[in-house]
Amino acid sequence: MNEELKDEVLKVGDLTPPTPPTVQELSKRGYQLLKEDKIPEAEFNFRRIIEVEPTNNYALVGMGDAARKRKSFTEAIAYYEECLVHHPGNKYALVGLADSYRSLKQFHKAIEIWEKYLSQGDSDVTVLTRIADAYRKVMDFGRSKEIYHKILEIDPGNPYALTGLGYLHFDLKEYREALAYWERMHEKDPKNIWVLTSIGNCFRKLKTYERGIPFFKKALEIEDGNFYALFGLADCYRGMNDPQESLFYWQKILAADPENKVILTRIGDSYRQMNELDTARDFYQRALNIEYDSYAALGLALINKEKGNHAEAIESLSGMLSSDPKNPRLYHEIAGSWLALGKKDKALEVLTRAARMGVKSMGLAETLEKIQKLP
Repeated sequence: MNEELKDEVLKVGDLTPPTPPTVQELSKRGYQLLKEDKIPEAEFNFRRIIEVEPTNNYALVGMGDAARKRKSFTEAIAYYEECLVHHPGNKYALVGLADSYRSLKQFHKAIEIWEKYLSQGDSDVTVLTRIADAYRKVMDFGRSKEIYHKILEIDPGNPYALTGLGYLHFDLKEYREALAYWERMHEKDPKNIWVLTSIGNCFRKLKTYERGIPFFKKALEIEDGNFYALFGLADCYRGMNDPQESLFYWQKILAADPENKVILTRIGDSYRQMNELDTARDFYQRALNIEYDSYAALGLALINKEKGNHAEAIESLSGMLSSDPKNPRLYHEIAGSWLALGKKDKALEVLTRAARMGVKSMGLAETLEKIQKLP
């Protein structure tokens, strides 16, 4: 063969189309792209598989995973269900399907699918954690606790199970039990802000405020301005009757969220405790200008009491009582104002009404007994 002809043959060879990628290669590439969050590119690869193999389980699950990453959960559900039609029991489709329902807050549906997954005998700790979390969210605490403990049998230090059990007991107001789990988490991860604030909140709920303060302060050292740490500190100092220190942290929250009516009300409470009544009134009014807040309204009524305007206080408090008839604090304050006006009979009438309505409070019973003994 002469040299010119040889060159032509080589040129023709160069134009030969490349071998198309195999289904396995497309699948592998698609999942790699998903990991890199290159979702359109991943979907392109999975669609190429579906064109030649419409029931391919890897491609259908891959499309579901891609849709879920785009937060198109209904679309994801369709892909996972299509996969399960052709491949019943596919664990990746089951997990993806359950996760999609969980993201749509359809927890009962998610649980139903996860239970199918478990029936296959798989003890994947990650999936078990999701199931336990879902049971906790639908308030089936017994089943949730059972699965969390199963996880700890498999992995004694599993942080998700320890955290979940902490939240579970906290939701049940079992603060000492919650504390035990979160303290174990703290030993493993002493700089975890969520764990620090959760421990602080347990102490706050147990009214051992001085023990909660160091945990909230540690959280602030890690993340300056953390809302939960600031709120926890403010509320701890409030519980310790230190309005000045409490005010410092309420104001830090307000600086970042100036329209927060709850914080405006708490600042009003601090100023009222410090006897700066006009400033307190301004903050209560700012809260009420945003939206009606019963605590702000109560604060204004209490300012009237403290200024000796008992008739106005009674009017305000009585108006609040019509929408909150089981609130013992309102009866107590109204009775106090009637007494201040020298109307013992009116005070007794208010407290008797509370008792008749089944309002339970040791303070009310004690106040009623004291008034009955008055001349």
